Amino acid sequence: MTWEAYAIRYGRHERPAQSNFLLPVADPHDAMPLDYFVWLLRNAEGHEIVVDTGFDAACAEKRGRTLHRSVGDSLLAMDCDPAKVRDVVITHLHYDHAGSIEIFSNAKIHIQDREMAFATGRHMCTGCIRVPFEADHVVSMVRALFADKVQFHDGEGQVAPGVTVHRVGGHSDGLQVVRVETARGPVVIASDAMHFYANGSTGNPFPIIFDLGAMTQGWRIARKLAGGDEARVIPGHDPAVRDRFQPVAGQDGEVVALHLPPVG
Repeated sequence: MTWEAYAIRYGRHERPAQSNFLLPVADPHDAMPLDYFVWLLRNAEGHEIVVDTGFDAACAEKRGRTLHRSVGDSLLAMDCDPAKVRDVVITHLHYDHAGSIEIFSNAKIHIQDREMAFATGRHMCTGCIRVPFEADHVVSMVRALFADKVQFHDGEGQVAPGVTVHRVGGHSDGLQVVRVETARGPVVIASDAMHFYANGSTGNPFPIIFDLGAMTQGWRIARKLAGGDEARVIPGHDPAVRDRFQPVAGQDGEVVALHLPPVG
């Protein structure tokens, strides 16, 4: 079974280059904006899977981020009704990946055991680790759990035929990547296992880290899952994704097709 895969940009953050790397860079003040994406997977049978759920306007204002369009409206523009989505994958529970869960009222939510334990455990007593999380998002996940809407995975797991999740950790303890079979081979949605192409290619990681060793191994795992083809590893926040892949008609450059060969 093969799937279509789309990267959908819903927000942006203007920032200098040094904010995106742990180690010093040549020009730390060079502009290096960060894009916010969710991902839509769709097969010929009409099964839709949404990977990550973004943040809303209130969260954008609180954190000083730019929200171009709500996640719900972004999906509706792709003829995807959030209320009809069958499966949602939460790669990790940071604020920009786990908001708006409530709009997916009929979906099973897929998350790693370790991420749920991480976001509700002792490490949240440490402020610098807690910063990327929003308490309301974590509470929403707990509510979904008690509503019998959560599917836990321990390491590797299948969401649907042709779509699997794989824990890599690093950026967050239970961070998982998503491998999806497409017409051009397996595509790996790396999410925050690799924020920018440059994090992996230079070996200079994004500076929000729980386990540095796991983060660096995550780059290797993602490439292996993509069959060794780096063009099939999709970073979680790089604006270059919208330059490298074919834009979807009628979406003003906000959506690109990851299942089609790169164009740049």
